[in-house]
Amino acid sequence: MSNPAFAAVFLDRDGVINEEVDLLHRVDQLRLIPGAAAGIRLLNEAGLPVVIVTNQPVVARGLCTEDDVRSIHRELQARLEAEGAHVDGVEFCPHHEDADLPAYRVQCACRKPGTGMLRAAAGRLGLDLGRCVVVGDRTVDVQTGRDAGCRTILVRTGYAGADGKHDVQPDRSCADLREAAELILSWNDLPCAKP
Repeated sequence: MSNPAFAAVFLDRDGVINEEVDLLHRVDQLRLIPGAAAGIRLLNEAGLPVVIVTNQPVVARGLCTEDDVRSIHRELQARLEAEGAHVDGVEFCPHHEDADLPAYRVQCACRKPGTGMLRAAAGRLGLDLGRCVVVGDRTVDVQTGRDAGCRTILVRTGYAGADGKHDVQPDRSCADLREAAELILSWNDLPCAKP
């Protein structure tokens, strides 16, 4: 008998976990949204893997390097851990079709609404995307989740869906990440990764 497919929660970063800063590219710009760590902690306590999936065109624009983005993610994880929360993985896309740096000027499957980051994490963690949830603050996050076969939640922090790039509706809308976590935990058909 095969192992059951476990659910996970994919989180956009900017505007969901940390405050939206136009083209955040330095650690000193990083500010957690109140309640975000508590929401992640609720998911951790339930045994649900949490993975950040974020487009980072700041690299393609030459504002910082991929290593700088990794430094920002290390600091983000440290701040979450200081509040008793953790993420199980971080996937980011440094590409943009209009990149200032030619090496990053590509149309790739990982840049949302492409599903490459979700598929990479699903392969690494052994996840069934049909039993996962995507939480974001933009319509691109909702479109990504839909295209990957996930449930979707739009939070009213960050852009709160006002980017208007995609004509798509989320399965649910929540005030913030903590409320989204509470909603996810109320969905009894999403199994936890820990027995």
